[in-house]
Amino acid sequence: MNWKGVMPAITTCFTNNLSVDDRFMAEHCRWLLDNGCTGIVALGSRGEGATLSVDEKLDVLRTCVEAVGQRGPVVASISALTTSEAVTLAKAAADLGCDGLMVLRPYVYKGDWREMKAHVAAVFEASPLSCMLYNNPIAYGTDFVPEQIQELAAEHENFEAVKESSTDARRVSAIRALLNRRLEISVGVDDAVLEAIGVGATGWIAGLANALPRESLELFTCGLHGESDKAFELYRWFLPLLRMDTVPNFVQLIKLVQAEVGIGNARVRPPRLELVGSELAHAQTIIRDALRSRPQSVGQYAVPNEK
Repeated sequence: MNWKGVMPAITTCFTNNLSVDDRFMAEHCRWLLDNGCTGIVALGSRGEGATLSVDEKLDVLRTCVEAVGQRGPVVASISALTTSEAVTLAKAAADLGCDGLMVLRPYVYKGDWREMKAHVAAVFEASPLSCMLYNNPIAYGTDFVPEQIQELAAEHENFEAVKESSTDARRVSAIRALLNRRLEISVGVDDAVLEAIGVGATGWIAGLANALPRESLELFTCGLHGESDKAFELYRWFLPLLRMDTVPNFVQLIKLVQAEVGIGNARVRPPRLELVGSELAHAQTIIRDALRSRPQSVGQYAVPNEK
């Protein structure tokens, strides 16, 4: 499993009646790979996994695996209300041909370290697949600190990567100090990507890459290769959009950017609702201003397979 590079945590596209749009999701996966992304992460927070039934989750994974083929890894986000359901999903993801798992803490319940360790360990042990631990204390209220990550790494050989979304770049360097290169580390907060790369991150589980994969790839590559002037120039342009990944309505905003560039629509499942009124107008102004000065022309993008 290659955890390096830019892997979008893909949104889940819905039809007019809010059923999953399998056809578009397959097209979206192919388009992202055509434009340089190294893999696909499905069913995460950006993918509105909490609103999908188990059957829908399995259908999404099946669609992604079939669309991607051998072109790159498909990673299944594993999150559920119960440990038993998370284990069931982990086993099913392997059976469907996924290449890795991104393991989240359980929905709703915010337990202590003993409980959270037992939950993620059960998922690790249920699957032969390479696993990434998703740490997002701001959104989920559970913080896997570097010493706890070290403990998990010592006990589970297939625990191979961390998605670090604490927004504190020092966490990346702290994990590196304890574990050296035992784990790959991906940044999971779009507006902290350069900072995280600077202290050892080698991957980006990206949000705005859903709509702007070429710019995301260019930013990541410049940061990784130490092209600081070029990276900062692109970062300065990109930041108003990247910051949309860090607020509670990030799914609505990212889908709105997709709609503005013609790759998807703005539909979300309740309890999320589409943006309206002044909030919508403000977001559209930011997006359209950025797109008018975008560094990559639309002509430089690979053309989607189907409209």
